[in-house]
Amino acid sequence: MTRKISSSHASKSAGAAAANDFPRPFTTVDVVIFTVLNDALQVLLVQRPSDAADPFPGHWALPGGFVNVSLDDSLLACARRKLLEKTGVASPYLEQLGSWGGASRDPRGWSATHAYFALIPAQDLALAKGANAADVAWFRVDEVLQAPQLAFDHGEILQAAVERLRSKVEYTSLPAFLLPEPFTLPQLQRMYEVVLGRPVDKSGFRTRMLAADFLEEVGHIESESNRPPMGYRLKDRSAPVYFPRTFSPRHGS
Repeated sequence: MTRKISSSHASKSAGAAAANDFPRPFTTVDVVIFTVLNDALQVLLVQRPSDAADPFPGHWALPGGFVNVSLDDSLLACARRKLLEKTGVASPYLEQLGSWGGASRDPRGWSATHAYFALIPAQDLALAKGANAADVAWFRVDEVLQAPQLAFDHGEILQAAVERLRSKVEYTSLPAFLLPEPFTLPQLQRMYEVVLGRPVDKSGFRTRMLAADFLEEVGHIESESNRPPMGYRLKDRSAPVYFPRTFSPRHGS
């Protein structure tokens, strides 16, 4: 027996379909991937293809791409997928940065991107440029910020990511996520100094790190010193620890 649909129900369905019939913006996720190489904070950039049919041909950009509704059940899932594609790293520190959108940021039409930043130790990174990139490479953050020529509004996004990172480093354990484990306290202090771009007062550094109770000892590690230093690793890699006060510059610097 065939069920007859009432005219009122049909009109409601048509009205609902009409209500959803509007132009939708492009939705992308971009990831600002930080590491420390050659004693400098560096960011991963991908070079866009030189095909004139694509926006910003040949320009460098942050890694990212369109949300794939069949693969990504959330923005975070999309960010993790893009990160894995570019670096081979599945579970680094990843934090949502913010959203950028507008009618003019992408010449193909109205678009919105949701940006994340990631912290990855340089050890064992395997970069992959992907099918839609001409090249992929690390760049010193400060050099990119001095003359930002990135595609879309990625220069603005990178600036926001650097400001967020350096601000949070003043009162959190974030630099530890940039180190391969195990690491020493002097190595951790140097990581703070590289990210902040200035020296850190050594006198209270060790006390603060150990008092925050986010490190665990893993035993002494090999060193040329007569007294092998103690090695440490993070107790919890899911979130940073927050300190009660910010760091002070090194005395006399």
